Amino acid sequence: MRLSRLLPALLIAAGLALPAAAECVGRNLLEALPSKSQAELRAAAERVPYHHGLFWQAVKGDQRITLIGTYHFDDPRHDLTLAQFGPDLDTAGALLVEAGPKEEARLAHAMRSDPALIMDATGPTLPERMSEDDWEALWKAMEVRGIPAVVTSRMRPWYVSVLLSISPCMLKQVRQSGETGGLDHLLVQRAEKSGVPVKALEPWDTVFSLFDGMSPREEIDMIRAAMPAAEYADDYAVTLTDAYFAGDSWLIWEFGRFDAYRNSGLSRAEVDRQVEFAQRTLMDQRNRHWIGPLEKAAAQAARQGKGIVAGFGALHLAGEGGVLSLLGKSGWTITQIKPQGGLANGG
Repeated sequence: MRLSRLLPALLIAAGLALPAAAECVGRNLLEALPSKSQAELRAAAERVPYHHGLFWQAVKGDQRITLIGTYHFDDPRHDLTLAQFGPDLDTAGALLVEAGPKEEARLAHAMRSDPALIMDATGPTLPERMSEDDWEALWKAMEVRGIPAVVTSRMRPWYVSVLLSISPCMLKQVRQSGETGGLDHLLVQRAEKSGVPVKALEPWDTVFSLFDGMSPREEIDMIRAAMPAAEYADDYAVTLTDAYFAGDSWLIWEFGRFDAYRNSGLSRAEVDRQVEFAQRTLMDQRNRHWIGPLEKAAAQAARQGKGIVAGFGALHLAGEGGVLSLLGKSGWTITQIKPQGGLANGG
């Protein structure tokens, strides 16, 4: 979904001591909006190509790609997705994911051996860079996630923003299980059991270059833009999950924008810049880099009379810069796959 497949893995590698928490319980924030606001959000989402749906097929000649938009945390409904697409995966030429087991292992090793990747031991601290009110709101939000203020003060801003974007109860799930337990991992496990090669769409260290070039002000604004959602993160988690399984992942993206308009303290122009930067950095530029590996793997599989399966965060599917649009521009025919077995319309 909104986060990279790699980002939850950082939590594991960092070895954070997270407190006990209740199961994820919250309200659906989209359903709580006035009908006029809901209509406005849906209209914004509907302007985006391929905004609805999780499962797709791309065909070019004898080459086939089954594309599965994933959710990076555990949910029993993932079993329905595996029931539908497991047979395709069992006979595929390859499974392509954002990060395979080898990439995750290298990332975890790097995080353990080089704390400077997420901590800044020499530069100005976050309380020195933020207003007093913003810093107070930040350290309180981070303490709820089990991270003391003294640790937060030295974290790199991009990593703080990542942690703010994940609800405390989801962090607990990651810490207790040692993995996210999401659909991505289930696809990898099924592929390994079937002897299907698992290939990564990007290098293991991609996450560390995503935020290069940000100015100091942009880094702090990134944290400020993430703060409204952090205040009711469990509600966000419920809203995110409901939207995903309804096939409406892009609604969450638009909801985050509109929520920041109301509650971040940033101007609409500043919020738009943050959202556009996040889309460009976390999704669009990575999507462009994924097309080559997808096409190469599909061509190799076709020579064996097989197709491939690709599973990655659902938000990467939609948009002018999304994987589906990019494949379409490269000559692939894109068709939505109807969900089966009790999955909701589009998911």
